[in-house]
Amino acid sequence: MMLRALFLSVLVMLARTASAQDRVMTADRLVAIILDLDPDATVTPRGVELLIEDIPVMVMMAPDADRMRAMVPIASVQDVSAQEMERMMQANFGAALEAHDAIAQGILWAGFIQPLGPLEKDQFISGLGQMINLGQSLGSLYSGGALQYGGGDGGTLHRELIDDLLKKGEQI
Repeated sequence: MMLRALFLSVLVMLARTASAQDRVMTADRLVAIILDLDPDATVTPRGVELLIEDIPVMVMMAPDADRMRAMVPIASVQDVSAQEMERMMQANFGAALEAHDAIAQGILWAGFIQPLGPLEKDQFISGLGQMINLGQSLGSLYSGGALQYGGGDGGTLHRELIDDLLKKGEQI
């Protein structure tokens, strides 16, 4: 009887390990998800370049470091006022959620940076939508659109893009 219980425990442990391994995000799986979202995406040695809502998105992966980074160029830093910059930093704290603004090479970017292995498909797709929303809402809501802390209808408009992308990703 004790041997049977031990055997069942081992089977349960193996099943959990196998199902956990099936959920691990890999660079190949992430590329497959991206190609389902945009069949015309370009796979490069550095990552993948795609379009969402006619906006260029770059996704870079570093599997050895267990990281991924998605980025969307928003504007030249020269075109962003000090007031807008302050508002963006406030949004990074409360309304941008998983996507955040950053500056590099004189460009304002929306970025989504996560560990690769535990990244969930829907989390990745939502992050892409949040970046696009963040870029499109510069000068107005400064929001990733996944969650709004205030009233109004802006949150609904931004949430639609994320919901549309998630629906597209259901078949993946």
